[in-house]
Amino acid sequence: MSIKHLFLSGMALLTIAGCAPKHYQLASVERTRIIVDSRYDQHPDEAAAAFIAPYKRVNDSIMGPVVGQVAHNMHSKRPESDLSNLLADILVWAAKDYNEQPVFGIYNMGGIRSDFTKGDVTYGNVLDVAPFENKICFLTLTGAQVLELFQQIAYRRGEGVSKGVQLVVKMDADGKHGQLVSARLHGQEIDPAAEYRVTTLNYLREGNDGMPALKQGTNVVSPTEASNNTRFLIMNYFKDHQARGEVVDSQVEGRITIQ
Repeated sequence: MSIKHLFLSGMALLTIAGCAPKHYQLASVERTRIIVDSRYDQHPDEAAAAFIAPYKRVNDSIMGPVVGQVAHNMHSKRPESDLSNLLADILVWAAKDYNEQPVFGIYNMGGIRSDFTKGDVTYGNVLDVAPFENKICFLTLTGAQVLELFQQIAYRRGEGVSKGVQLVVKMDADGKHGQLVSARLHGQEIDPAAEYRVTTLNYLREGNDGMPALKQGTNVVSPTEASNNTRFLIMNYFKDHQARGEVVDSQVEGRITIQ
């Protein structure tokens, strides 16, 4: 073997050795918060601003129009919140456009991804709250299935339910899950043998998000056109109030009570 070949072989061995896996041990973890506020706007990059400008105009033209107003800050939380109540009520409100008369509506907490801030609400704000492609749908449940659904909602410590739903829930000892104590619809006991028309999201109708009772629904009406997306229904609700000079309001009113 020549000196040249010997040298190259040695370098190859060193390279392989250098790439061999090394064993590391985590010594510590540190973190910090970076607050992004107006201080970063004091010295904008002119080139970056110029590059973004045409896209910003298009984005603002779509997301910026005001569709209505809310009376106060609204956010979602279990077991019940002003925002989850509002969204469930909107599903019932929208039913008239489908020639439907649901007894109640269900909107999942997991599908609410932002808050409404007091004052003007833009289409962009609505999109932040309802960013998914979930669409309204209608189905029929027996009273027994409705009670099963309400038990699943109680177990999850609450979901968005429309006006007229009254659930009393007792928490388990661990405080993580609940048990349904009682359930009424518009002041009436639920008849296990009767049938109840329900409005919800197509995502939930498939049995997702811990509410498989909805998958048992019959006489399903589930329109697929984009106009049936929940964000458009929410926007229409706001526009309807805006046209009548009304501010959208919603309150926590004891639809789900925790013992």
